[in-house]
Amino acid sequence: MHRLLLAIALLPAAGHADSGFVRIPAGTFKSVLKYEDVTGAVSVAAFELMRTPVSNADFLAFVRSHPDWQRGRAAPVFVEPDHYLSHWQAALQPGPEVSGLQPVTRVSWFAATAYCESRGARLPTWNEWEYVAAADRTRRDARADPAWREELLHWYAEPSSGPLPTIGRQPANAYGIQDMHGLIWEWTQDYAAMLVSGDNRTQSDPDKAKFCGAGALAIEDKEDFAVMMRVAMLSSLDAVNSTSNLGFRCARSIP
Repeated sequence: MHRLLLAIALLPAAGHADSGFVRIPAGTFKSVLKYEDVTGAVSVAAFELMRTPVSNADFLAFVRSHPDWQRGRAAPVFVEPDHYLSHWQAALQPGPEVSGLQPVTRVSWFAATAYCESRGARLPTWNEWEYVAAADRTRRDARADPAWREELLHWYAEPSSGPLPTIGRQPANAYGIQDMHGLIWEWTQDYAAMLVSGDNRTQSDPDKAKFCGAGALAIEDKEDFAVMMRVAMLSSLDAVNSTSNLGFRCARSIP
């Protein structure tokens, strides 16, 4: 009997592919971005997303098994040598000031992509990330709620100079995903396509910014400041860049 109960307890929760990924159902939503080739709602196919961001402990295991991504060995074309994992004490030792349960930061887009590929995954697209990030604890799209928007903005007003909190402390949203807001910024697979004009207050001309004729052209919902700030931050980066509060989580397509 005890063995049966233990076996049941170890089974993944319903709807979860494994302990790290959660299945996100397909759906449509209104993106904060206005696309040249999309009118109306954006469709998102079902996919899997990591419940929490990648931690220092996760990334340490990765660089141990993939030494080409260790600090001091990663090619400069893929990372900024002076910034990549610079808060770690050594290449294979985060150190006493860096908790294994904190989200890993100071990683480039290339490094984040390599980590996800090592898990048979990829970075989420911006639409996938925004789709899940629209949810609060009970609603899959809470963005019309001014109180919820105000809650998000509190994080952006807080200084980010202190140690990062550990992952997984926030309640899960309606999809079962944690830490979409209030912890770190996150890389997306197509971050480089997020080109917007310099003055988002007056964007009305769809020719002001383009990316291969199909990129994001303008901020559609100018009241969603929290997401606008993420767009502005990501669109300002190069793939080799890393910062003290930029991390990532992985996604997987569903065949």
